[in-house]
Amino acid sequence: MRRHRERHRTQRTGWLRAAVLGANDGIVSTASLVLGVAAAGASTRATLVAGVAGLMAGAMSMAAGEYVSVSSQADTERADLERESKELAANPEAEHAELTAIYVQRGLDHGLAAKVATQLTKHDALGAHSRDELGISDALTARPVQAAVASAATFATGAAMPLLMVVVFPSSTVMWGVAVTSLLFLALLGFLAARAGGSPMFASVARVTFWGALAMGITAAVGTLFGVAA
Repeated sequence: MRRHRERHRTQRTGWLRAAVLGANDGIVSTASLVLGVAAAGASTRATLVAGVAGLMAGAMSMAAGEYVSVSSQADTERADLERESKELAANPEAEHAELTAIYVQRGLDHGLAAKVATQLTKHDALGAHSRDELGISDALTARPVQAAVASAATFATGAAMPLLMVVVFPSSTVMWGVAVTSLLFLALLGFLAARAGGSPMFASVARVTFWGALAMGITAAVGTLFGVAA
């Protein structure tokens, strides 16, 4: 009999969220910056310098922001686990009853729920409570360094794409070149994110391209206004 294997992607949510956010922000913010500067009448060299500065600042900002926010989540998780550990030591009967009630709410009859709570408590009491009471699991636990590295690396990768287009396209067509290719990069990002997470592809592609186009359009309009005013 062949073993049935199921493919779940929940364990990817931690790094996938940070990676998609970083790459999306890298493409959108850098492309918007490039379009805004170019629309204001800056030279190709000035546009490229502004884009590179935006890449460096954005990558560091993403890394710092992810590390701080995910570290806060990790601190909260640790505090909850420490509190739960003390409660298990101080009042194991009440904690057992609490775990039993959770399983009853999930559909088990009281007798079976009590047996399950007893078995899981003997095996790993804190693990059972952290997973079923607090909602903390190994797959979803906060990992600050992983999130920071993924965000910085993917931001830099995403930001490098519109910058490369500044070099490839002549100054007369650089704005259209950056805008069109950036939207294509965003569509590809949405496709890859949906593929990795097992979510609907059309919705993912449409979402990232719409918001990317809106951001780039607004920034280009602002750059054009400043260019005219100058």
